[in-house]
Amino acid sequence: MNPAKLKSQRQRWNVKPSEMSKKTLNPIRAIVDGMKLTPNPEKPMIALSIGDPTVFGNLPTDDTVLHAMKEAIDSHKYNGYAPSVGYQKSREAVANFYSCPEAPLEGKDVILTSGCSQAIELAISVLCNPGDNILVPRPGFSLYKTLAVSMGIQVKHYNLLPEKSWEIDLQHMESLIDDKTACMIVNNPSNPCGSVFSKEHQHKILSVASRNCIPILADEIYGDMVFPGCDFHPLAPLSIDVPILSCGGLAKRWLVPGWRMGWILIHDRNDIFGTGIREGLVKLSQRILGPCTVVQGALESILNETPPEFYQSTISFLKSNSEICYSELSTVPGLNPVMPSGAMYIMVGIEMEHFPDFQNDVEFTERLVTEQSVFCLPATAFEYPNFFRIVVTVPEEMMIEACIRIREFCARHYRPRSQDSHELDQ
Repeated sequence: MNPAKLKSQRQRWNVKPSEMSKKTLNPIRAIVDGMKLTPNPEKPMIALSIGDPTVFGNLPTDDTVLHAMKEAIDSHKYNGYAPSVGYQKSREAVANFYSCPEAPLEGKDVILTSGCSQAIELAISVLCNPGDNILVPRPGFSLYKTLAVSMGIQVKHYNLLPEKSWEIDLQHMESLIDDKTACMIVNNPSNPCGSVFSKEHQHKILSVASRNCIPILADEIYGDMVFPGCDFHPLAPLSIDVPILSCGGLAKRWLVPGWRMGWILIHDRNDIFGTGIREGLVKLSQRILGPCTVVQGALESILNETPPEFYQSTISFLKSNSEICYSELSTVPGLNPVMPSGAMYIMVGIEMEHFPDFQNDVEFTERLVTEQSVFCLPATAFEYPNFFRIVVTVPEEMMIEACIRIREFCARHYRPRSQDSHELDQ
């Protein structure tokens, strides 16, 4: 080409966003940003929409966690770069904390990440190529789809069953698998459902993965945040042959989501991942040079010295709020809450045929803000219309007040179906 012509072409500005950036869409943001959210000025706003347990200040982390951070800062040892996968001592601390005879872990089996969300991103990135597909729960955490689609990976949603406390529809899940399926994501305990899978159900999930030779990405960020009378079973110790990348972090159980400390636990059954997946994770982690070094410096103390009473207190509070919410809303005509067993959420079904003023859950929750200043997340954000999600981390009096307002709202808009009206007339 003529150099002069080339030069003239470059003198024209033509800066465009990348294809990856154009493909990146967070469904929650897309829906919420499009909602007309004008609270009732006569009622203070109660936001039950954000999965951040620190918002209202009623769930502080434990003093031992703060002390560990202060010690790490005062030591002056953690102001520089760490290895991209994390300090060896910190990786070993996580390995020791989660290791068990059925699924032993060493430091080399741990990759430290900037929050659980980066752990999920690295796990998807190392297992999948553009054109592959992954299996994702519906309803499910929207980030899975956000990350996958931006990377050119197709998302296939398998159904969860509300009538079975949100167990996986295993037959539906297996029907989605094809030769392009690179992994399945299993989220337990669940966001947005608050469900906790039994050991028996997880064995059945592993059987599907084993039959089809599909590795599992286990999102276990809410691990051990389960209510009394219910047990959390991590997936890896139950697996005989299915390799698992288990993602977790400090955010929820230790109530410090802003500290951005997550991890991947590599459970390589029968050396199926081999060196390739491990090396791939190391290379991918080098893109941002690892998570915050100060938190890494405090990690061993946080894991080993946080008193059990702290965890128990948090869980007791979450269970109490969940029971209040379930009890209040299960007697509201037109609503069908599903009692959770853990995490920080409760899903509530809307019998839309009884609320003709609204076309869908988005309009329902939008008007709930307008009239009652209560903001719940429409479950369309989780690919599951005609439900809404409530976060149960708010102070108890706020939870009760929110339920009273939701009841008032439903009483105002509830309409019996024509056959119900006919029966009432008789």
